[in-house]
Amino acid sequence: MLFILFNFGSANLSIFYKCTTLFNIFYFNHKCNVLVSLATNLSANKNEHNIMEKSLKSIATNYGLYLGVALSLITVLAYAINIELLTNMWLGIFIMIAIIVFGIISVAKTKQAQDGYASFKQAFKSYFITVLLGLLISTVVSFLLFNVIDTEAAEVLKQKTIEQTVNMLEGFNTPTEVIDQTVQQIESQNQYSIGNVLKGLAGYLVLFSVIGLIVAAALKKNNPNAE
Repeated sequence: MLFILFNFGSANLSIFYKCTTLFNIFYFNHKCNVLVSLATNLSANKNEHNIMEKSLKSIATNYGLYLGVALSLITVLAYAINIELLTNMWLGIFIMIAIIVFGIISVAKTKQAQDGYASFKQAFKSYFITVLLGLLISTVVSFLLFNVIDTEAAEVLKQKTIEQTVNMLEGFNTPTEVIDQTVQQIESQNQYSIGNVLKGLAGYLVLFSVIGLIVAAALKKNNPNAE
């Protein structure tokens, strides 16, 4: 009855079904195209992220190796020229500055490889990998030099450290009892034992990590297209 009222005969129904089918095909094809496009974009973004991560690690690793070689050369040259240089305060300050500078260069190169952008996480990661690798190489070289190759040099360094410590404490008018206790404590320790070396490495990492947070905060620049 309703079909008759609206002239909806069998022929019209056939056309209606065909139109409906064509619409459904077009609709689902459109949805599929949208899903494929989204998947392609996600895959492209993931690939781009992986490339950036590899680039960051490569840059940080390279500068970590450069830093490790530089620190090792300083140690070996000071050992060969005058071992007392290794207890020199100014050389220690120079080494600390060099470590920070290498970390900053690593962050700058990472930004350059990413069109001038680097998030806080990326900047800190680049800095930390560089410093960590450099300190590890330097620590291993020092350990081998003074704990395996020339153990007598380690003893000489200990005596020089004691002399400098005593002079510093006397300059602050420290009581004799305190100075004697400090000297005994230094003498009883092997500063190049595995335990003390690891403690020293951990202490340096904490110190330079704090500095690294400041460096990352100062040099970070977020990519607006990635947000």
